[in-house]
Amino acid sequence: MKVAKFGGSSMASASQLIKVGDIIKDDASRKFIVVSAPGKRFKEDTKMTDLLIDLGTAYLQQTNFAEQFEAIMQRFTEIVTELELPDTLLDEFTESLKRVQELSDNEASLMDAVKAIGEDSSAKMLSAYLNKIGINSSYINPQEAGLILSDEPGNAQILPDSFDKIRMLRERDGVLVIPGFFGYTEEGKLVTFSRGGSDITGSLIAAGVEAEIYENFTDVDSVFTVNPSFVSNPKTITKLTYKEMRELSYAGFSVFHDEALIPAYHAKIPVAIKNTNNPLAKGTLIVAERELNGRVVTGIASDTGFCSLYVSKYLMNREIGFGRKLLNIFEDEGVSFEHAPSGIDNMSVIFRERNLPRDKERIILERIKNELHPDTVSITRGIAIIMVVGEGLVNSIGVANRATEAFTKANVNIEMINQGSSEVSMMFGIQAADLKRAIRSLYELYFMEEDALVRSGS
Repeated sequence: MKVAKFGGSSMASASQLIKVGDIIKDDASRKFIVVSAPGKRFKEDTKMTDLLIDLGTAYLQQTNFAEQFEAIMQRFTEIVTELELPDTLLDEFTESLKRVQELSDNEASLMDAVKAIGEDSSAKMLSAYLNKIGINSSYINPQEAGLILSDEPGNAQILPDSFDKIRMLRERDGVLVIPGFFGYTEEGKLVTFSRGGSDITGSLIAAGVEAEIYENFTDVDSVFTVNPSFVSNPKTITKLTYKEMRELSYAGFSVFHDEALIPAYHAKIPVAIKNTNNPLAKGTLIVAERELNGRVVTGIASDTGFCSLYVSKYLMNREIGFGRKLLNIFEDEGVSFEHAPSGIDNMSVIFRERNLPRDKERIILERIKNELHPDTVSITRGIAIIMVVGEGLVNSIGVANRATEAFTKANVNIEMINQGSSEVSMMFGIQAADLKRAIRSLYELYFMEEDALVRSGS
């Protein structure tokens, strides 16, 4: 049995749903289908989830939401009409949108409920279409599927008892279509995962039913070694490990949600990245272990929107509890951090800028000065993070040296470097304005020059 998850681009229009139907019909082992909300039909289009967020905001602010409501219903109507599905589906969608207003006294619950309508409606439309083309299919609500989550709106986590309930789906007949992104608490309250969480749903279902493989259908043939917006026609990756994909996803490879690998990893279920528009393409397979092919670096990922807090104090290494006290300040202020590279007399803490608003920054800086008495404390914004990833890093000599060579060639200053205890990645912090030059130089060194050396026999 396979679990197949179809992303927003796969659910964006009637023509895309027809492709999804053909893919499901082509392989009878694709028994469990997880879907996202309709995505963009073209570059300038708006994703359904964003339309729903606008609607939820209008509900909460008690402003005129007729325009958002109409835009949402128009998208659903186009798909239902073109696929010649029952009009009763549109009545259900209208009622769902109207019912959400009853939660207007609770902002978090309302926004979770309104966002979930995208995935829920996608699942109902796809199930109806599958039945129309002769495939026995059932829409399965996440509560019925056994997705019992923690009461953390917008960032819910699966509860351990869920997997026994999910496994019971194996006993159901036909193709089961399950909306991604949301589930229910033990008390029956709807809650969502973080944005992009339909990948998480797919992975959880795959783990729960003990699937042979978890297929994740998107709009690219495979995972690339580097972001194609930085390098034209980059090399593809046919196979990589869970650890490699986790590092790459964290640092900007948007093809797969960085948390979604965890359930598949624990259950040792291979994950295949496939293209809905080209399903016969080989794709990328994510596995627990792979044979190294002689190439040290598997991929180069990057992301912007970081800031770095730098603290220095002479003899910091002799001051017992300094690091704990520093990190406790962030915990007290409700701020999560990403990395914390350190030296003998200094320590840097890396944050996502969205997690450290200016008002919170002022409070934290003041507390550090008053409580820890550092020699220097400062915050630098506009940082980009680059992750050089590969299973071969830990046993290879000179990888970091070659990276610094690439930065030098690109005339890019390294603000920070950290490998720490990671066996599969090195992290570099640079100014965001230098990102494109740095990525191109790294790609040229690790993929183009290495290939040229192999071809020449050097």
